[in-house]
Amino acid sequence: MNGVRQRSAPRTLRGRLALVALTTAALLMLILTVVFNAVARHHLQRQADDELRTRAAAVATTVDTGGSTVRVLETPHDDVLDTNAWIYADRHLLEKPPDTGRLTRIAAALADRGGRRCVTAELHGPLRLCAQPVSRSTDGPGATVVTALSLAPYRSSADTLLLGSLALDAVMLVCTYALTRLAVGRALRPVRTMTDQATRWSAVASGERFGSRHHPAELIALGTSLDAMLDRIRTLLRHERLLTGELSHELRTPLSRIIAELEWWHTRPRTGGQTRTTHRIIADAADSMRAICDTLLDDARGGTPTAPGTAEVVPTLKRLAETLATPPRLTVGGDGPPLVAGVPPALLERIVSPLLTNACRYAKSHVEVRVHRTSDGVRVDVTDDGPGVPPLFADHLFEPGRRADPGDGHDGAGLGLPLARRLARSAGGEVTHDPEYRTGARFEISLPPG
Repeated sequence: MNGVRQRSAPRTLRGRLALVALTTAALLMLILTVVFNAVARHHLQRQADDELRTRAAAVATTVDTGGSTVRVLETPHDDVLDTNAWIYADRHLLEKPPDTGRLTRIAAALADRGGRRCVTAELHGPLRLCAQPVSRSTDGPGATVVTALSLAPYRSSADTLLLGSLALDAVMLVCTYALTRLAVGRALRPVRTMTDQATRWSAVASGERFGSRHHPAELIALGTSLDAMLDRIRTLLRHERLLTGELSHELRTPLSRIIAELEWWHTRPRTGGQTRTTHRIIADAADSMRAICDTLLDDARGGTPTAPGTAEVVPTLKRLAETLATPPRLTVGGDGPPLVAGVPPALLERIVSPLLTNACRYAKSHVEVRVHRTSDGVRVDVTDDGPGVPPLFADHLFEPGRRADPGDGHDGAGLGLPLARRLARSAGGEVTHDPEYRTGARFEISLPPG
């Protein structure tokens, strides 16, 4: 039953609203039609009663009740008055129309009851009978006039009114359905336009918006919500692309190391010790790749990038420096006793690795990493003697995908520095560039204390 009901229901919103409007209008018109016709029939019956009383009053003028007996006076054209009229004197029939046997009995019963009364009888069609007492003198006898009238013309008029009202209802329902579909269709036209726009637009590339001041207030609110949803989708997709780029950027170095070790191992026969060393280097690179994935994925989920922990900064940076096969001379040093930062070793490597990779890439001969104790934690300085950062590009240095000179002959996607800053901030630190350093580039990493 539910399946049949669902199949019979309109599939479009316009059809459903039109059906609701049609049903509501039909119920309302049905009630109005019933009430109107009931009022009309009652009014027609009152007209018939008024006609009967008028005729009874005319007949009463021919009845003399001034004497000791009731007399019916002869008047001109009394044949018209005698049509369907009965005159009773104290329940005694004085005058009646011809050939009205059963109707006379009804009239007699009506006269016996006394007073002004009317009844409806079905005798070869609907008939209406009314009794009208005749006024009498003080001590004179009483008389009653009963008149009858066919209700066929009045019933015919009522039926005509009923048919006319039903025809008018049908026309009104058709017009209501058509106008409702037209009005709803025009009201939903902006929704169809928004649907077509959504089909054409790309959620990533398109800068179009649904909101429009020319739409109704409800559609403006809907468009604003859809625009906000599109912005969230675009943001999520940008984060997804950024995460993919960051993973590719960070995995490139250990993967290149694995490839280099395998190629070197295949070029010529190796001893067992050399093979074990190659295996250890590949395993270290694989562990580094796993740590990179865990760190970046944890950060992308919006939680703590890694499990809480601490790291001895100088040993961790020295291990990181050993994995970089770079031509420039690389030195790592610290001031005073061992310095401990309040970040896990894997996160510390991910923060420093992009800065160290860039420094080795652009340095002419030397890269230096110095670790200092500060009043609020630990600071790591990464300096090189390369060309430095162009002053005009300094404001865009940490924007994802931006490079000072894409054609400088070095590969890179412009994601390392933004990644380092984001990871440092997620751990309560910061990565900044020192614009006052003129003999190359200097980046400062602030970390919380361990």
